[in-house]
Amino acid sequence: MKQLTVIKVGGKIVEDEDTLAQLLKDFSAIDGAKVLVHGGGRSATKVAADLGIESVMIGGRRVTDANMLRVVSMVYGGLVNKNIVARLQACGVNALGLTGADMNVMLSHKRPLKKVKMEDGTEQMVDFGYVGDVDKCDGKMLATLICEGVVPVMAPLTHDGKGNLLNTNADTIAGETAKALAPYFDVTLIYSFEHAGVLTNPDDENSVIPLITADSFESLKADGTVSGGMIPKIENALEALRSGVKQVIITKADAIDGKHGTVIK
Repeated sequence: MKQLTVIKVGGKIVEDEDTLAQLLKDFSAIDGAKVLVHGGGRSATKVAADLGIESVMIGGRRVTDANMLRVVSMVYGGLVNKNIVARLQACGVNALGLTGADMNVMLSHKRPLKKVKMEDGTEQMVDFGYVGDVDKCDGKMLATLICEGVVPVMAPLTHDGKGNLLNTNADTIAGETAKALAPYFDVTLIYSFEHAGVLTNPDDENSVIPLITADSFESLKADGTVSGGMIPKIENALEALRSGVKQVIITKADAIDGKHGTVIK
């Protein structure tokens, strides 16, 4: 099957002019079919503050009430997404910006009350508001676009099929997109962020773990080498592999050529 690369890039990268320019240059240079999935949380927080809307984070996750939903819809689906699309067109990439609502490409349900561990160690049931957990991604529709030479640029927004947009984690968007496209392509999913990969020492960028398997992941969790937000990222990667994705790579945003970082297999 034809090769396809799904790149997920975090908000810290797309919101800085220098790192965004390098990322888009590198993304444009990737051979073959490709998809870009982006975040944009810091921009949403800034715009919300400018509008007098408080950003509430619990356990590192954004609570999305009605006012914040309007902000993230404007920022993710508009400001950030269309800026990336315009910049990619300037690089010769025929990009198309999409939310999950466009072409019904990603359908979600509103997240129910969720038990969250608080900073003081206690657990609390939290209503995250208009946050979506993905039920279905239409890989056939995306594959049709890709086969016509279109490069989808996915914003972290989905919908519930009842007229409501939902704020959705960008890592999840990337994983679900990769899984949905696995029947049509040999998919490599690359999570890019500010570090060189999964590190044994968070203060040493040269301490990259070259390969993580399901078995070694359990050991790395047990001894504390892998912790915090890296745990769900690797769990998502392993789930993608079980669903037919060829390989997952966690790497630095300036090293998305598939030859660097931590490979999850």
